[in-house]
Amino acid sequence: MKTDEQTLVEHLTDLRKVLIRSLIFFIASFALCLFFINRLIPVLANDHELVMLGPLDVIKLYTGIAGSISLGLSLPFISYQVWLFVKPALTEKESKVSLIFFPAILFSFIGGLCFGFFIIFPAIYQFLMLLGESHFAMMITAREYFSFLLMSTIPFGFLFEVPLLLLFLTTIGIVTPAMLSSMRKYAYLIMAVVSALITPPDLFSQILVLVPLIGLYEIGVIMSKLKFKKLKAVQESPSSEI
Repeated sequence: MKTDEQTLVEHLTDLRKVLIRSLIFFIASFALCLFFINRLIPVLANDHELVMLGPLDVIKLYTGIAGSISLGLSLPFISYQVWLFVKPALTEKESKVSLIFFPAILFSFIGGLCFGFFIIFPAIYQFLMLLGESHFAMMITAREYFSFLLMSTIPFGFLFEVPLLLLFLTTIGIVTPAMLSSMRKYAYLIMAVVSALITPPDLFSQILVLVPLIGLYEIGVIMSKLKFKKLKAVQESPSSEI
């Protein structure tokens, strides 16, 4: 009983260390983003004419942008800390495989942000502006603009992790290509809900987001099939290495 209690205390201590380290890294990233916020705003605004409705909106805007960017910067570090915490419960294979995926997490997140910023956001924003300008004089507040920008970019950073997640789960034997294929209709339904949540309530925007999401899932299925074939070939030839 005493040993179990000591083990529980050790786990809680390790978890506390993970949380503290992650929080410190996030705060450092947040401070860095705030320090360079005056250089980030013109890049993100992209010469759009924006207005502020009150002085407090400036603080909310700056902290919101800095918080969102610092969360993305902290993701690989937090993932590594979580890996260190769960490592004792993983097999040697799971531990090695998961460690290899960490660099890919960062690059896929950046790729998702770029996709949202350079493709999804401009397309939806221009469409809505043209739609509004046909009947109204459009005056966009900075708060609304950046809220829409973050909503159109940040989710894609996380959604671009889907192929990696499916590949990882296939590698450690949790899912198979057959399972992913059988779950395709449910996955499509979930992605349709996600696209409706992160886009304005118009069909064009939802389709523009839904199509890439379906593409990401299908890429994940293809990667899963290729990895599954490789794993099967290794099992049939024990002398080979994965």
